[in-house]
Amino acid sequence: MAFAGAAAVALTAAGPAAAVPLWPGGPEVPSVEDVIQSVVPPGPGAPQLPPQLLPEQPAPFSAPSVNPSNGETVGVAQPIIIRFNEAVDDRAAAERAIKITSEPAVGGHFYWASNTQVRWKPFEFWPANTSVTVKAGDTQSSFTIGDALVTVADNNTKTITVTRNGEVVRTMPTSFGKPGYDTPNGTYIVGDKFREMYMDSSTYGVPVDSPEGYRTYVEYATRMSNSGIFLHAAPWSVDAQGNTNVSHGCLNVSTEDGKWFFENSKKGDPVIVQNTAGGTLNGWDGLGDWNL
Repeated sequence: MAFAGAAAVALTAAGPAAAVPLWPGGPEVPSVEDVIQSVVPPGPGAPQLPPQLLPEQPAPFSAPSVNPSNGETVGVAQPIIIRFNEAVDDRAAAERAIKITSEPAVGGHFYWASNTQVRWKPFEFWPANTSVTVKAGDTQSSFTIGDALVTVADNNTKTITVTRNGEVVRTMPTSFGKPGYDTPNGTYIVGDKFREMYMDSSTYGVPVDSPEGYRTYVEYATRMSNSGIFLHAAPWSVDAQGNTNVSHGCLNVSTEDGKWFFENSKKGDPVIVQNTAGGTLNGWDGLGDWNL
Protein backbone atom coordinates (compact mmCIF):
# COMPACT_ATOMS: atom_id res chain seq x y z
CA MET A 1 0.00 0.00 0.00
CA ALA A 2 1.39 3.37 -0.93
CA PHE A 3 0.26 6.18 1.36
CA ALA A 4 0.38 9.74 0.00
CA GLY A 5 0.59 12.88 2.04
CA ALA A 6 1.06 12.44 5.78
CA ALA A 7 2.94 9.44 7.09
CA ALA A 8 0.97 6.38 8.17
CA VAL A 9 0.97 5.18 11.79
CA ALA A 10 0.72 1.41 12.25
CA LEU A 11 -1.34 0.23 15.23
CA THR A 12 -2.34 -3.28 16.21
CA ALA A 13 -5.74 -3.22 17.90
CA ALA A 14 -6.42 -5.98 20.42
CA GLY A 15 -9.40 -6.65 22.65
CA PRO A 16 -13.05 -5.57 22.40
CA ALA A 17 -14.22 -2.96 19.93
CA ALA A 18 -15.82 -0.87 22.70
CA ALA A 19 -14.68 0.08 26.20
CA VAL A 20 -15.73 -2.60 28.77
CA PRO A 21 -14.54 -3.35 32.33
CA LEU A 22 -12.00 -6.11 32.84
CA TRP A 23 -14.23 -7.36 35.70
CA PRO A 24 -17.36 -5.95 37.32
CA GLY A 25 -16.40 -2.64 38.85
CA GLY A 26 -12.86 -2.93 37.49
CA PRO A 27 -10.95 -0.64 35.07
CA GLU A 28 -12.13 -0.44 31.49
CA VAL A 29 -10.23 -1.71 28.50
CA PRO A 30 -9.99 1.24 26.10
CA SER A 31 -11.71 0.92 22.74
CA VAL A 32 -9.77 0.94 19.47
CA GLU A 33 -11.09 4.45 18.88
CA ASP A 34 -9.77 5.60 22.28
CA VAL A 35 -6.35 4.12 21.51
CA ILE A 36 -6.29 5.88 18.15
CA GLN A 37 -7.27 9.22 19.64
CA SER A 38 -4.62 8.95 22.35
CA VAL A 39 -1.86 8.17 19.85
CA VAL A 40 -3.02 10.22 16.87
CA PRO A 41 -4.73 13.49 17.82
CA PRO A 42 -7.21 14.78 15.24
CA GLY A 43 -6.72 17.99 13.38
CA PRO A 44 -4.71 19.45 10.49
CA GLY A 45 -1.39 17.75 9.96
CA ALA A 46 -2.32 14.66 11.97
CA PRO A 47 -0.84 11.44 10.55
CA GLN A 48 -3.06 9.38 8.26
CA LEU A 49 -4.52 6.31 10.00
CA PRO A 50 -4.23 2.85 8.51
CA PRO A 51 -7.37 2.28 6.43
CA GLN A 52 -8.16 -1.01 8.21
CA LEU A 53 -8.78 1.00 11.42
CA LEU A 54 -11.09 3.55 9.83
CA PRO A 55 -14.84 3.09 9.33
CA GLU A 56 -15.89 2.74 5.71
CA GLN A 57 -16.66 6.20 4.31
CA PRO A 58 -18.57 6.91 1.11
CA ALA A 59 -16.41 8.51 -1.57
CA PRO A 60 -17.06 12.28 -1.88
CA PHE A 61 -17.35 11.93 -5.68
CA SER A 62 -19.17 9.88 -8.31
CA ALA A 63 -17.35 7.18 -10.27
CA PRO A 64 -14.34 8.91 -11.89
CA SER A 65 -12.23 7.84 -14.85
CA VAL A 66 -8.84 6.31 -14.09
CA ASN A 67 -5.82 6.33 -16.38
CA PRO A 68 -4.14 3.85 -16.92
CA SER A 69 -7.22 1.81 -17.68
CA ASN A 70 -7.88 -1.70 -16.47
CA GLY A 71 -5.59 -4.27 -18.11
CA GLU A 72 -3.10 -1.79 -19.61
CA THR A 73 0.66 -2.27 -19.56
CA VAL A 74 2.52 1.05 -19.25
CA GLY A 75 6.02 2.41 -18.71
CA VAL A 76 7.87 3.16 -15.49
CA ALA A 77 7.21 6.94 -15.68
CA GLN A 78 3.42 6.68 -16.03
CA PRO A 79 1.44 8.72 -13.47
CA ILE A 80 -2.02 7.70 -12.28
CA ILE A 81 -4.57 10.24 -13.50
CA ILE A 82 -8.03 10.41 -11.90
CA ARG A 83 -10.64 12.67 -13.51
CA PHE A 84 -13.79 13.50 -11.57
CA ASN A 85 -17.21 14.24 -13.02
CA GLU A 86 -17.65 17.22 -10.73
CA ALA A 87 -15.42 19.69 -8.89
CA VAL A 88 -13.99 18.30 -5.65
CA ASP A 89 -14.21 20.75 -2.75
CA ASP A 90 -12.55 18.58 -0.10
CA ARG A 91 -9.32 17.34 -1.66
CA ALA A 92 -8.12 15.64 1.51
CA ALA A 93 -11.34 13.61 1.75
CA ALA A 94 -11.02 12.65 -1.90
CA GLU A 95 -7.45 11.46 -1.39
CA ARG A 96 -8.54 9.36 1.60
CA ALA A 97 -11.16 7.68 -0.59
CA ILE A 98 -8.58 6.68 -3.21
CA LYS A 99 -6.66 3.47 -2.50
CA ILE A 100 -3.52 2.70 -4.49
CA THR A 101 -1.86 -0.65 -3.89
CA SER A 102 1.01 -2.31 -5.71
CA GLU A 103 3.15 -5.41 -5.69
CA PRO A 104 5.86 -4.68 -4.76
CA ALA A 105 4.75 -1.80 -2.50
CA VAL A 106 5.74 1.63 -3.89
CA GLY A 107 5.61 5.02 -2.13
CA GLY A 108 4.34 8.12 -3.88
CA HIS A 109 2.18 11.23 -3.58
CA PHE A 110 -0.90 13.02 -4.89
CA TYR A 111 -0.82 16.35 -6.72
CA TRP A 112 -3.81 18.23 -8.11
CA ALA A 113 -4.00 19.59 -11.66
CA SER A 114 -7.44 21.14 -10.98
CA ASN A 115 -10.52 20.59 -8.84
CA THR A 116 -11.59 17.87 -11.29
CA GLN A 117 -8.26 16.07 -11.73
CA VAL A 118 -5.81 14.57 -9.26
CA ARG A 119 -2.63 12.70 -10.16
CA TRP A 120 -0.42 10.31 -8.24
CA LYS A 121 3.07 9.18 -9.07
CA PRO A 122 5.75 7.26 -7.23
CA PHE A 123 8.64 9.16 -5.66
CA GLU A 124 10.90 7.48 -8.23
CA PHE A 125 10.12 5.58 -11.42
CA TRP A 126 8.00 2.47 -10.87
CA PRO A 127 9.99 -0.76 -10.59
CA ALA A 128 9.67 -2.82 -13.78
CA ASN A 129 6.92 -5.43 -13.81
CA THR A 130 4.96 -3.96 -10.89
CA SER A 131 1.24 -4.79 -10.53
CA VAL A 132 -0.91 -1.79 -9.52
CA THR A 133 -4.54 -1.47 -8.45
CA VAL A 134 -6.41 1.82 -8.05
CA LYS A 135 -9.78 2.01 -6.28
CA ALA A 136 -11.52 5.37 -6.48
CA GLY A 137 -15.09 5.18 -5.30
CA ASP A 138 -16.98 2.88 -7.66
CA THR A 139 -14.11 2.78 -10.17
CA GLN A 140 -11.31 0.23 -10.10
CA SER A 141 -8.36 -0.19 -12.46
CA SER A 142 -5.67 -2.85 -12.28
CA PHE A 143 -2.72 -2.39 -14.60
CA THR A 144 0.88 -3.51 -15.02
CA ILE A 145 4.18 -1.66 -15.28
CA GLY A 146 6.18 -3.27 -18.07
CA ASP A 147 9.90 -3.35 -18.74
CA ALA A 148 11.92 -0.28 -17.80
CA LEU A 149 12.52 1.21 -21.26
CA VAL A 150 14.40 4.43 -20.47
CA THR A 151 15.57 6.81 -23.21
CA VAL A 152 18.23 9.50 -22.71
CA ALA A 153 18.73 12.14 -25.41
CA ASP A 154 21.97 14.07 -24.83
CA ASN A 155 22.61 17.26 -26.78
CA ASN A 156 26.33 17.12 -25.95
CA THR A 157 26.72 13.99 -28.07
CA LYS A 158 23.53 14.46 -30.12
CA THR A 159 22.82 10.82 -29.45
CA ILE A 160 19.79 8.97 -28.09
CA THR A 161 20.55 5.96 -25.88
CA VAL A 162 17.78 3.49 -25.04
CA THR A 163 18.09 0.96 -22.22
CA ARG A 164 15.77 -1.88 -21.32
CA ASN A 165 15.99 -2.95 -17.69
CA GLY A 166 19.44 -1.35 -17.52
CA GLU A 167 20.88 -2.87 -20.71
CA VAL A 168 21.62 -0.67 -23.74
CA VAL A 169 19.42 -1.86 -26.63
CA ARG A 170 19.66 1.02 -29.13
CA THR A 171 21.68 4.15 -29.88
CA MET A 172 20.51 6.70 -32.42
CA PRO A 173 22.09 9.85 -33.82
CA THR A 174 19.64 12.72 -33.48
CA SER A 175 19.09 16.39 -34.25
CA PHE A 176 17.48 18.55 -31.55
CA GLY A 177 15.77 21.93 -31.91
CA LYS A 178 17.84 24.59 -33.65
CA PRO A 179 18.67 27.92 -31.95
CA GLY A 180 15.43 29.73 -31.14
CA TYR A 181 13.58 26.40 -31.11
CA ASP A 182 15.78 24.61 -28.58
CA THR A 183 14.31 21.39 -27.23
CA PRO A 184 13.55 21.79 -23.49
CA ASN A 185 15.42 19.67 -21.00
CA GLY A 186 13.65 17.40 -18.56
CA THR A 187 11.86 14.09 -18.29
CA TYR A 188 9.14 13.54 -20.89
CA ILE A 189 6.56 10.73 -20.92
CA VAL A 190 5.71 8.79 -24.08
CA GLY A 191 2.12 9.47 -25.13
CA ASP A 192 0.28 9.07 -28.44
CA LYS A 193 1.79 7.44 -31.52
CA PHE A 194 1.06 8.27 -35.14
CA ARG A 195 2.21 6.04 -37.97
CA GLU A 196 1.76 9.03 -40.28
CA MET A 197 0.88 12.63 -39.58
CA TYR A 198 1.30 16.21 -40.76
CA MET A 199 3.17 18.57 -38.48
CA ASP A 200 1.78 22.07 -38.79
CA SER A 201 3.46 25.17 -37.34
CA SER A 202 0.14 27.00 -37.14
CA THR A 203 -0.83 24.76 -34.20
CA TYR A 204 1.57 26.74 -32.02
CA GLY A 205 1.03 30.15 -33.60
CA VAL A 206 3.48 30.25 -36.54
CA PRO A 207 1.61 30.66 -39.85
CA VAL A 208 2.45 28.00 -42.42
CA ASP A 209 3.21 30.66 -45.05
CA SER A 210 5.67 32.56 -42.80
CA PRO A 211 9.46 32.18 -43.17
CA GLU A 212 9.57 29.77 -40.20
CA GLY A 213 6.26 28.12 -41.01
CA TYR A 214 5.87 24.54 -42.19
CA ARG A 215 3.40 21.75 -42.84
CA THR A 216 5.43 18.58 -43.10
CA TYR A 217 4.45 14.95 -43.59
CA VAL A 218 6.22 12.66 -41.10
CA GLU A 219 6.27 8.96 -40.28
CA TYR A 220 6.68 7.05 -37.03
CA ALA A 221 5.86 9.98 -34.77
CA THR A 222 5.93 9.23 -31.03
CA ARG A 223 4.61 12.04 -28.84
CA MET A 224 6.82 13.16 -25.95
CA SER A 225 4.93 16.30 -24.89
CA ASN A 226 1.49 17.80 -25.33
CA SER A 227 3.23 21.00 -26.44
CA GLY A 228 4.09 19.24 -29.72
CA ILE A 229 7.49 17.60 -29.26
CA PHE A 230 7.83 14.21 -30.93
CA LEU A 231 10.56 11.72 -31.65
CA HIS A 232 9.99 11.00 -35.34
CA ALA A 233 11.54 9.84 -38.58
CA ALA A 234 13.17 12.73 -40.47
CA PRO A 235 15.00 11.34 -43.50
CA TRP A 236 15.61 14.91 -44.76
CA SER A 237 17.91 15.64 -41.79
CA VAL A 238 19.96 12.42 -41.66
CA ASP A 239 23.14 14.31 -42.57
CA ALA A 240 22.63 16.63 -39.57
CA GLN A 241 21.72 13.89 -37.10
CA GLY A 242 24.56 13.36 -34.66
CA ASN A 243 26.23 16.71 -35.34
CA THR A 244 23.85 19.68 -35.92
CA ASN A 245 20.53 20.81 -34.50
CA VAL A 246 18.06 21.68 -37.28
CA SER A 247 14.57 20.78 -36.03
CA HIS A 248 11.83 22.98 -34.59
CA GLY A 249 12.13 21.19 -31.23
CA CYS A 250 11.45 17.57 -32.08
CA LEU A 251 14.01 14.78 -31.92
CA ASN A 252 14.81 13.93 -35.55
CA VAL A 253 16.04 10.41 -36.25
CA SER A 254 16.40 8.18 -39.31
CA THR A 255 13.38 6.30 -40.62
CA GLU A 256 14.84 3.02 -39.36
CA ASP A 257 15.39 4.42 -35.86
CA GLY A 258 12.02 6.18 -35.82
CA LYS A 259 10.28 2.93 -36.76
CA TRP A 260 12.16 1.01 -34.05
CA PHE A 261 11.21 3.52 -31.35
CA PHE A 262 7.60 3.64 -32.55
CA GLU A 263 7.35 -0.15 -32.33
CA ASN A 264 9.25 -0.66 -29.06
CA SER A 265 8.29 2.26 -26.82
CA LYS A 266 5.02 2.31 -24.91
CA LYS A 267 2.79 4.79 -23.14
CA GLY A 268 4.46 5.90 -19.91
CA ASP A 269 8.07 5.27 -20.94
CA PRO A 270 10.40 8.13 -19.91
CA VAL A 271 12.48 10.16 -22.39
CA ILE A 272 15.12 12.24 -20.61
CA VAL A 273 16.46 15.23 -22.56
CA GLN A 274 19.62 16.85 -21.24
CA ASN A 275 22.25 19.50 -21.97
CA THR A 276 20.21 21.72 -24.29
CA ALA A 277 19.76 25.51 -24.17
CA GLY A 278 15.98 25.13 -24.07
CA GLY A 279 15.15 25.55 -20.40
CA THR A 280 12.95 22.84 -18.84
CA LEU A 281 9.73 21.24 -20.05
CA ASN A 282 6.68 22.62 -18.21
CA GLY A 283 5.69 20.20 -15.46
CA TRP A 284 2.01 20.85 -16.22
CA ASP A 285 2.39 20.01 -19.91
CA GLY A 286 0.39 16.83 -19.30
CA LEU A 287 3.41 14.65 -20.09
CA GLY A 288 5.87 16.60 -17.97
CA ASP A 289 4.89 15.33 -14.51
CA TRP A 290 8.45 14.44 -13.51
CA ASN A 291 9.51 18.09 -13.86
CA LEU A 292 7.16 19.32 -11.14
